[in-house]
Amino acid sequence: MTRVWIATTNPHKVREVRGILAPLGFDVRQAEGLPPVEETGATFAENARLKARAAAARLGEVALAEDSGLVVPALGGAPGVHSARYAGPGADDAANNARLVEQLERLGLHDPPAAFVCHAVLARPDGTLVAEAEGRVEGVLRWPGRGTRGFGYDPLFFHPPSGGRLAELDAAQKSAVSHRGQALRALARALRPPPGAAAPGGGPGAPGP
Repeated sequence: MTRVWIATTNPHKVREVRGILAPLGFDVRQAEGLPPVEETGATFAENARLKARAAAARLGEVALAEDSGLVVPALGGAPGVHSARYAGPGADDAANNARLVEQLERLGLHDPPAAFVCHAVLARPDGTLVAEAEGRVEGVLRWPGRGTRGFGYDPLFFHPPSGGRLAELDAAQKSAVSHRGQALRALARALRPPPGAAAPGGGPGAPGP
């Protein structure tokens, strides 16, 4: 199996990434003990590159990072890159969801369109990028939240083709349609070397910087 280190402290993301990539032949390992990276990027892509390069440099191996969040056109694209801290530093999912609903109700909106976006990046220790990919899933926001699966804004995100909130879908159903599933499957295709070629994994036969 091809080893992939993922740079995140979010256990939900680790579980989701492993569930998506493991069936494709990747040994996903969480890179623990990494120093926090200041996410100064204006886009998901910029933040994902920052995190992937920092993790790869620290580990001395190829590392995977992703940045993702909710985009609501009616709120000017918010929460966007601030999705994880929309209600302030250290805010939990409940607080972020509550603030989002408050903002939408203030505008008198009903079923406002929204999208989840994920940008995934694989970087080498020298900072060069092995591959990157982006996924996007469209839906509408409905409240109160429903479902006990998923995390983040999943209870509010209604996905019309699935007929339910992302938090109501099981792991396989969600990964089949989610922004993270789309991005990681695209990245996996780029990672999969042709027969006889070197694989990015940090072990024997892995590509040099």
